[in-house]
Order: sequence, then C-alpha cells, then structure tokens
Amino acid sequence: MAEQERIVMTPKKKTSNSTTLSMERKLLNPSEGKGVHVAGGEHRGIVINKDGEVGEESTGPAHLCLEFRVFLVNSTTGKHAQEKRVLSYWFKESVEEKSRAKLAQHFFKELVSPTQFPRDYVGFIKKIMKLMQVKYHEISKVEVELTQEMELDKLPERPISTEPTNKAVVATEDRVLEMIEASYPNPLSLESMCRHFESDEATIRGVLSELQLKKKIRTMENNLNNFTRLEKDQEKITIVKQMPKVEKAKQPSIALICSQYHEKVALDALMTNRQTFVRYATNGETQAYTLGDLGPHRVVVTKLPRTGSTEEASIASGSTTTRLLGTFQEVEYVLLVGVGGGVPHYTDYGRHVRLGDVVLSTPPPGQRFIYQQCDTAQITQEGMVEFQTKSWCPPEMVLQDLADQLISQQTGNGAGSSWEKLFRVAIEELGEDWERPPQETDKLFMSLGGQDLIEVGHPSPGDGEDPRQSGLSVLHLGPVGSGRQVSNDDQLRQEFAYKNGILAFDTELGSVVESVYGNRKDFYIIIRGIADYKDGTRRRDWQMYSSLMAASVATALVEMIPVGQ
Repeated sequence: MAEQERIVMTPKKKTSNSTTLSMERKLLNPSEGKGVHVAGGEHRGIVINKDGEVGEESTGPAHLCLEFRVFLVNSTTGKHAQEKRVLSYWFKESVEEKSRAKLAQHFFKELVSPTQFPRDYVGFIKKIMKLMQVKYHEISKVEVELTQEMELDKLPERPISTEPTNKAVVATEDRVLEMIEASYPNPLSLESMCRHFESDEATIRGVLSELQLKKKIRTMENNLNNFTRLEKDQEKITIVKQMPKVEKAKQPSIALICSQYHEKVALDALMTNRQTFVRYATNGETQAYTLGDLGPHRVVVTKLPRTGSTEEASIASGSTTTRLLGTFQEVEYVLLVGVGGGVPHYTDYGRHVRLGDVVLSTPPPGQRFIYQQCDTAQITQEGMVEFQTKSWCPPEMVLQDLADQLISQQTGNGAGSSWEKLFRVAIEELGEDWERPPQETDKLFMSLGGQDLIEVGHPSPGDGEDPRQSGLSVLHLGPVGSGRQVSNDDQLRQEFAYKNGILAFDTELGSVVESVYGNRKDFYIIIRGIADYKDGTRRRDWQMYSSLMAASVATALVEMIPVGQ
C-alpha cells in the first residue's frame, strides 16, 4: 500500500506542570499497534503516536514561535488557572521567509477563534491537527508546550477600548488640560469647551479656575474667555506682533517639528539657551517658535496646532510647516519628533517593536520611501486588499546614514549609549513623571475580530538578553506609516505594515512631509517613540516617557551632524 501524508501527534516531554506535544506532517503507512492509533472517519489521516516514534522526526530549530495565555476554570475549586501555551512552527522549504509570520498568525487566529475555541486539551490538539490537515498545508510541523503557571481568584481585567468615540464626556481637570494642550499654541475658547463637553458652563469654569490656581493654564489678556497653557519657563516666552529678525550667524540650521504638547516639553528640556517667541493671530494659526541649542547646533522647535485626518487639520499642519521654513530660511535639516504606535511582530523578536522603543525612518530593503500615508484601503473581487498610498523619501540620505551609525551604539553600550545619557539629564529637569513605566504594563493583545482580543506574549530574544528588561529602549530602522483607516483596523494595519515594511504609525502628517519636500529640504527624518500599538495617541501612561526618549534619540542624532554642514 502506498505511503500517504498524515498528521502524526507525538508526546515529546512531560514535567510536573508542563506537557509538550508535536504534530508533524509525514508520509507513511502506519498500522495499528502498541501505542499507535490510526484515526478513521472524519479524522482519517490523523495518527496518534502515544509511546514511540512513527517515521523520522524533523530536526532544526523552529522557524517561528508564538506565546499566549488562557484562563481555565477549575470545576472543583471554582478558581481560574492561568496557563501559558507556546506554539512553535516549522514550514515547508517552499514557503518564503517573509510569508511565514502572516501564515503563523492566520493559523493562530483561526485556532483561537472565540466562536470555536476548544474548551479542553483534547479539543485544542485536535483542532491544530485538523487545521494542518485541511487548510494549512504549508506548515510541516507544530509543537505546543502547555504550562500551568498559577491559580487566580478572579480573571485579570480586559483592556479598555481606546478607540475614538463620539460619546459626550464630562469635563475633568485632566480632560480640559489635555484639550488646551492639544490646541497649543492656539488659545482655546470657553465656547469650544462647552461644545466639546457635556458638562454645563459653570462646571467647566470651575475646572478652569482650579487649573489656573495650579498654574497650569492662563487666560489671554485680550479675552478672558480664551485659555492657553502656562509653561514652566514662562519668563523665557516673549509675545511679539512680528517675528524678530535673527542675524544670520544665529539662524537655526535644524528644525524639529512635533504635534503634541508633551513632545514639545521633552524637546525643550534637552535644549540650552532657549527662548520662545509667540505671535498670536487674529485669524489663522498662532506661531510659536522656541530657539535654542542642541549640542553644537542652533535649532528651532515648533508644535503643530492641529493634527489628524480632517482636511482642516491637514491644511493647518502644512501651513504651519511652510511658515516655519519661510521664517527660518537657513534651516537645512528637518526632524519630525514625537510619539507613534508600534507594529508588533508576534513571532519575530528582531522586527518586534515594543512600547518605549524608538523608530527612525529609513527605507525598507529594495524600496525608496521613509514615510507612507494610506488614503484608502479596498477589498478587490479576488479578496485581496488594495491600498491607495502616497510616499515620501528625502533625495539625500544623510540623516538616515547617521541613524544607521547611531543604532550601532546599541550593541554593548546599554545605559552608556548617547541617547540614554541624554534621557537621564532631561529627567533631572522634568521629574519622575517622565520615567519609564513598569515593564509589566506593556501587554500585547491580538484582535480576533470584532471586540474579541487574546493576550499574546512578546517574542523571546532566544539565547540573548532583551535590553527592555533592564529598562532600556531599543532603536529600530524602518519606514513610518499613517492613515486613519489602517490605524484603526487591526487586520488592515497588520496587512499594510507587513506588505510595506512599516514599523510605526503616527497621526496623519502627510501635509507636513509634503511641505518639507515642497520647500526643497533635502535632509529630513521622522523619529517616533512608541507609546501604544495604534498611532501614539491612545495610552497616556507611556506617552511622556516615549516622547522624552524620542527627543533624546533626536538630540543624539543632531549632535552627530557635522558643524557647518
């Protein structure tokens, strides 16, 4: 009788709290015997090998691994048992390396689908074997390690959705301050706040009074119902009717552009000899420029008044950038610095971007773009996703080459890297609120569709050490992407990122990059400190640290630019 392809399950290892099983695709013609069960009926083609080997075992390390946790209820005690499950994948030689991660994730999502999630070990193993047999023919072997970790009295809390909502919100000090900071340098009117919050005017006025007493905001002299942020070094801020002329010798050669208030605070903390000039506009956008020194270079920092996917925000951001470059015409280098959302690679440690990491925009292999904005995403008749995009790339790769040199400091330097030293200096001015959050708050979830999520483990570095466990950031080189549609849809986001090599997403800044390009600035780069796994705007707990780390990396990069070039 000719050999047939079968899926063979073999126990590999068992300890007091763990079990490892192997499911492998083999060509053989086994017969029933001691320890061997050949399934029939709907399970034809599956072989259970309880005791020994059936055919030869494949060798070599797994191509990919994926770790996740499940919480099982003990029917006797009623307690929840936390169990870690690690899936290791081997693929056929015909499967390209770049396709493996996508295949592994699709396999995993189908395996743990909430509508058909196996409730016991037998069902779980059976589903792995059936998926391999019926659908995922490219996978040659799957190994699963099941480890009992601990008993819990109650289930851990699920993550709260961070999706934007149109639901009316109550005015609190944090929310009102956040709204005023987002509008900076433009003042924010009481009328705008009353439209935004469901609270009545008297309540909002009470919140504003508390913020004024705490010296966090101030009223405008010409309109007591307009409010703006009160800055720490308010004495270094000069209100002007026209931007003063800066003599050529003191003109900045480098511009740093940020879009959130805490990003500007982080950059300011690293500057010396800084002075801010603010020109309030009757119509249009307020201009606010902070001049100072980063290392040996004279620089200018500005914050965009509005960002996002609306046409109004896009025009405002582009116009602000154009005015900046028109005002300071000696600027040669432009850095967009701030927070972003990381792209997790659930099975690949080398490409996995985590909270607190920093991405410096460089082209992916064989491509010529550092920033790519997705305008629309459509499903074709063939079921493929088609992205309509616009991409940008500087004509000169000076900053990208310096970023490549900078990242080489990661090996062996640890806390002695230039950006970590700069971070420690800035923390002395800013305080402990800007310190790195506890590592255990960096939880990774995979969307299974709809509102269903499953917690998955961060990929392991294998035999090496993960610098993040020592409180250090990891730097990455790769392109940055944007686009509301892909940022908000987990499946589209992963598809877009994997297809184009995107490592981080930010709020839509295409108009800013377009302005830089249109003003013939040949040297520019985007630097994103990772604050969440969306677009950088969703997790307040990591934003301050990631902003300061991005600013520290940007400063380290600026210090590498030769003086006079």
